[in-house]
Amino acid sequence: MSAFLAFLHHVAAFVIFAALVVEFVTLKDPLTLQSARRLLRADQIYGAAAGILLVVGLLRVFHFEKGASFYFGNPSFIAKLGLFISVGLLSIVPTIRFLSWRSALKQGQVPAVDPRVLRLLRAIVHGELAGLVLILLFAALMARGIGY
Repeated sequence: MSAFLAFLHHVAAFVIFAALVVEFVTLKDPLTLQSARRLLRADQIYGAAAGILLVVGLLRVFHFEKGASFYFGNPSFIAKLGLFISVGLLSIVPTIRFLSWRSALKQGQVPAVDPRVLRLLRAIVHGELAGLVLILLFAALMARGIGY
């Protein structure tokens, strides 16, 4: 079971990364009906994968692997968890914006979005991607016992 949970944890992490890359690349061009729908879908996938990652990660910490005392006594884990929470909080801004587009999309209309808002959303998604890279760094440090 532990190996399966590790596998599921990694798959969810890669899905999160892929969804954010889709958002980042899609936000590069002017918004169209198709791209707005793609952003909404990618963000939904991102949210589902983040939920799976969180649940599986907590299961691994508290019921499998090395136990909660190992993880919570490791500064690398604390940094990784803090970054995960920070990236999650940062993701609220694009999610709220994308969800606000649903009524326009249902009517087959391109949402009216100021170009500055699109630049802000792209910067936020860029920050989320940078946060994920740092999470990977802290995961590697944690796996090697650095900081414990």
